[in-house]
Parts: sequence; structure tokens; C-alpha cells
Amino acid sequence: MKDPVSAGPTGSLSIRQRAVPAAAIALETAVPPRIARLLAARGVASAGEVELRLAGLAPLQGLAPLDIAARRLADAIDARERILVVGDFDADGATGAALAARGLRALGAVDVHYAVPDRQRHGYGLSPLLVGELLPLAPQVLVTVDQGTSSHAGIERAVAAGVDVLVTDHHLPGESLPPALAVVNPNLQRGHAHAALAGVGVVFHVLAALRAELARRRGAPPPVQLASLLDLVALGTVADLVPLDHANRILVSEGLRRIRAGRASAGLAALIESAGRDPRQLVAGDLGFQIGPRLNAAGRLDDMTLGIRCLLSEDADAARALAAQLSDLNHERRALQADMEREAGAIVEGLLARREGALPAALVVADPGWHAGVVGLVASRLVERLHRPTIALAPVAEGSNDWRGSGRSIAGFHLRDALVELDRRHSGLLDRYGGHAMAAGLAIAGERVDALATAFETVVGDLLDEETLERVVWTDGPLEPNEYALELAHAIEAAGPFGQAFAEPLFDNEFELLDRRVLKGRHLKLRLRAPGRARPVDAIWFAAPTAFLEDTPARLRLLYQLVVERWQGLESACVQVRHGFAA
Repeated sequence: MKDPVSAGPTGSLSIRQRAVPAAAIALETAVPPRIARLLAARGVASAGEVELRLAGLAPLQGLAPLDIAARRLADAIDARERILVVGDFDADGATGAALAARGLRALGAVDVHYAVPDRQRHGYGLSPLLVGELLPLAPQVLVTVDQGTSSHAGIERAVAAGVDVLVTDHHLPGESLPPALAVVNPNLQRGHAHAALAGVGVVFHVLAALRAELARRRGAPPPVQLASLLDLVALGTVADLVPLDHANRILVSEGLRRIRAGRASAGLAALIESAGRDPRQLVAGDLGFQIGPRLNAAGRLDDMTLGIRCLLSEDADAARALAAQLSDLNHERRALQADMEREAGAIVEGLLARREGALPAALVVADPGWHAGVVGLVASRLVERLHRPTIALAPVAEGSNDWRGSGRSIAGFHLRDALVELDRRHSGLLDRYGGHAMAAGLAIAGERVDALATAFETVVGDLLDEETLERVVWTDGPLEPNEYALELAHAIEAAGPFGQAFAEPLFDNEFELLDRRVLKGRHLKLRLRAPGRARPVDAIWFAAPTAFLEDTPARLRLLYQLVVERWQGLESACVQVRHGFAA
């Protein structure tokens, strides 16, 4: 039996074409018809939504805590008080902490410090242990970033010490809120217009409210353009995989526009350089797949303050040195992840053998030798391959009985709600948990991991329906014979940013195979003929399945993207295959 982690997707696969609503006709006043259809199929309903400019970003309204936070921060600036920003150990938390520190200083704060929890020692959020270590800094205001909504005990300790705590977060709340002075979180209100904001996006809106409060007090706004910080907002938003709704697309688009114009911060510019990317051609996918992982590597294997220092650096040489350290950590993370994925594959292989090939409703994989900072990536990989909600766990340190788990879900299944139900049925099994629909984290004692596996499978099995278990790939239908052109590839690129809940266009055509070459033993270079088209179509299939590397069928049905390929100063339209089948 092949390793399920490397053998490719398993289970049922359904290919469906996105419907194109009537709104596409209205969009044709702003973009070409093909692009109008692509955008309309992704929920863009008016020509006004096509123009992604900061002026079109609605303010964060309807949250009274936002005004409280803005007034308290303005008071702190006026009184020259010490402000402590406490982020999180992922890319969203790091960019949000850097954004808060940069923005507060630019708006006049003279005594701003930052900190971040250690994944292994403190765990997620503002824990009492972390607060105890931070109190000697004597902060008068503590601002959380990308966490805090569920940090009751830590905030209670800070408040008891006389610190005003302002929570900025986007995670789902529990049954009650901590005793912070203000909890600024759009997800406190079900259906809030800005519910899709990442933590860094919430911070950006807090800074905007603070700027407005300072303008009200002084009769004129501070001479600071917060748009100069949008490169950080773009990175954190894409890296955190929040849905790219209209508001988030504006934030990401404006941030990318600054980066492409050469106005990225020194730290982000150094990260882009270390990834070998041209900032003038950067797209959202580069932030998600190249830059974000470099930043995340610090929080997974070392200390995320290294990443924040890089983002805050104003010296190009110092930033390059920090980016090089982050790049080294990312290489180490990739090697560690590859080993853990192989071991997870063996665990699943054994499970399938015991169950005669039948996949359970959910998976729990764990190993005492794994690194707790990488388990989320292992869970993601298993979900990608097996299409089942998955939790991966590891001890926080060698020999420790304190284990941390990270879970990932599938579309249509709310993982945090499942953990709520699990905790209701098995009170005391989990020490802590939190998260949202697609991802969650938990803490548990090592001796209870086996019980978790049984309980999680049962709960998911009770809540999950058969339709959700079907793997669905959505396409935008076929390209016409005349559309394999650089002009359309450019237009698609310009229609971005694409990402979570605003997927890259994926086309579906049948082709005749003319020629093929295997590259580096893993990739397929194809020369194809499309029906009705005289000129051949060149395509690349990265990490092609073994069966296709060994014998590529003469007729193929391919699901693919049309992208701009840039090489040695030249550009061409390139077909990149994502899925393939014998036609």
C-alpha cells in the first residue's frame, strides 16, 4: 500500500463548474467579458467592487469597544505612557504586532514595547505565566494582537496588577469575555461585515480609529498615512488564510501595490529578496507560499520575536541578516516537516490496514518524537490528501506530558464547534482549546491522546454528513481555442488578489498529447493540442502523479491555471496543470 500522504488525493472527487450570475453583464463595463465572468462567479456583484482602492474600504463600525480602545490609546499617547503590544507566534500575530508598534510610534507614542508568547512554554494567548514575565516591564496599557478573546486568566492577572488591557483579535469567542477594558473583535457579532478580517486587519482599523480620535482632539489629523503600513497588512492577511472578501481584497491589493512600487518596509523587502522573488511582480500567492512560511518558521522552531524584529527593522543590511536567519529556520522546518509527514503516512497506512482500507470520519495522529510547532502543517497535509478533519499532536518538549494539538478541517465542517461538542460530551478531556471553522488548537495530557482519538472520530462522525465528505473541485469551465494568450494571463493576474474563498481561476479542457518530457523525475512538461486550435499548447505539471510520469495517456482531461511565466526578462502564457485524468 502506498503512503497516503504522498500517493495523492483519495476518496470521491466531484468536478463542478461555477455558475456565472447575471451580475457578470454589469461588470463588463469595468473589465473584459471573460474576467467579468470569473469575478461574478466569485461573488463580485457590481463594477464598484472591481476597483480595489483604500477609499472603498468601509470603516470598522458597530463596535463600541473600538471607540474605547481608540480613546485609551490616545490618552496613553498624550500622557507618554508605556504601551506593551503582545502578539502571537504566527505570521498574522507577527505582522499585527509589527503593525501595532510601527503605527503607535508613528502616531506619537514614545514608549512602545512588544512581546510574543513562546509556543512551547506559554502556549497560545495571553497566559498568566506570560503576564507574570511581562509585568516587570511596568506597562500601563497592554494591547493584544491576534489573541486575547479567550485569555481570561492572563487578562485577570494583568488587570489585577493595574494594567489596562485592550484586546484586538478575530477569533471566535467562548461563552464569556475576559475582563479587558475593551475587546475589539468583529466576530463578537454574528454576521458582522468585517468578520473575515485577520488579526492584522483588526489592528489596522484600530489604528485608523486612533488617528481619527487624535484628529478630533487636536483639530487636525496627525501627519501620518497609515496606508504606508499596508504591506504588513497584506502579508498577514494572506498568510492567515482568512477569506478574501471585498474588504480583505482591498487591504491585500493596496499592500501589494506598495510592494510592487518598491515601497515595502526594509524587513519585508529583505524577506522577498531571500525568497528569490521579484517585488515588482509579486502576487498574493507569493505572500502565502513563500514569504509567510519564512516568518512562521520562527514561531514554529525558535522565537517569533526574530520575525517581528525583521519586520520592524529600518536598516536594509540588518533586515537582510534577520531574513537570512528566518530562511535558514524555514529550511530546517521543511526538513522536519518532511520527516513528520512520512511518519504520519505510516500511521495512516497502519490505520487503513486495520480497517481494510476504509477511512474513518476523522483522524488523530500523534508521536512523542514530533515537534509541536510543526503539527499543524502535518494536519494540513493529511487533510489535503485524505479529505478528513484531522488533529496532529506532539509533546511541548521531549518527555513532557503536556501535549499540543493542531487541527485542520474540510470545507463545510466547523472544527471549533466539533471541539465544543467534544468538550461537552467528555468534560475534562481537553485542557484548553480554541480556533475557528477551518483550524483549531488544543492542549491535552499525553495519557489522554488515545481517548481523544476515539472521542474525536465519534463526534465528527455524528456531525458530518456524506455530502461534506465528497471532495469537490470547482472550475471555471473550458477556455476557448483563442484564449491561451498572454493577454488573458495578464488580465487574470490583474483581477487578483486571489486566495482563500476567492480562488485562482481553474479551467477544464480535454487535450490531445503531442509530446512529453519528465523533468527532475517529478514534473511533466507537456505539448498539447486543444480542439479547434491550430497552435500547440505548452503546459507544465509540477509534482505529477507517478502513474502519469510513467505513462501519460494520449488524451487528457486537465484542470489547470493560465498564468504569466517570466524567464530572463521574457513573458509568456503558461498552462499549469493542477489535476489530470485520462480522457
